[in-house]
Amino acid sequence: MDARVNLFGNPVTAKFLKHLVSAGKVVADSTLPAATQELVKIRASQINGCAFCIDMHTKDAAEAGESATRLHLVAGWREATVFTEAERAALELAEEGTRIADAAGGVSDEVWANAAKHYDEEQLGALVSIIALINTYNRVNVLVQQPAGDYQPGQFG
Repeated sequence: MDARVNLFGNPVTAKFLKHLVSAGKVVADSTLPAATQELVKIRASQINGCAFCIDMHTKDAAEAGESATRLHLVAGWREATVFTEAERAALELAEEGTRIADAAGGVSDEVWANAAKHYDEEQLGALVSIIALINTYNRVNVLVQQPAGDYQPGQFG
């Protein structure tokens, strides 16, 4: 299976992705815990059906020491006991931020207030940014039908 467009060979998408990587570095360098960042990226990617991003972020999280149990339970986080209250708040924000079209009015005040109980202003900014960024990556990969399964941790530097 080949992607519809070679994202790195196409001059427009290659330049676009370079800017997305730079945006991701801003979030990666924030005080938002790295584990939370990966959990949010995995959950949004599951919702969006982006196999490439699910493959990448589960492998990166495992490489960083995340447990298989937690990775397997991201999709069912509401019933799982392995996530902290802060992580649960981030996952809920990620879900509502990803499913904007499904919710009249977007992210609810209740979900935002719950996230704000656990994260400071910088971390909330990082959460908003990482949710927007992973949704962008998901859409690019789903649009071009980017194949999944061959990602190696650290492959993109």
